Amino acid sequence: MTKYAHSDLTSKIIGCAMRVHTKLGLVFPEKVYQNALIIELKKENLFVEFEIEADVYYEMQWVGTRRLDLLVKKKVLVELKAFGELEQRHINQILNYLNAFNLELGLLLNFGNEKLQFHRYFNKNYITRKPD
Repeated sequence: MTKYAHSDLTSKIIGCAMRVHTKLGLVFPEKVYQNALIIELKKENLFVEFEIEADVYYEMQWVGTRRLDLLVKKKVLVELKAFGELEQRHINQILNYLNAFNLELGLLLNFGNEKLQFHRYFNKNYITRKPD
């Protein structure tokens, strides 16, 4: 198994998502999968924040907010979808979020397909923060 940043954590998250997909199937809206995934993540004792309002800045000035689906252990952004197929705009969204919020790693999970679709994305512009 290939090791990379937070590989154990992302494997746990994907495992939780697979359990949700197996039990619920592919007919529900994104919110239902989000709620079920939160239950599974908590069963794994993973700290999860959901529907986080995050500020967006442009040239050091606040320009608005965006809502992040899930943030696990303050390390992995989890973006949920419930579409038949993922589109480029979904990939662009998670890549933009990783950059905008300076997160190192994101998972894009799609529950709307016969098989759970999951992709890991790394922020090549991630800036390591110094501990407080």
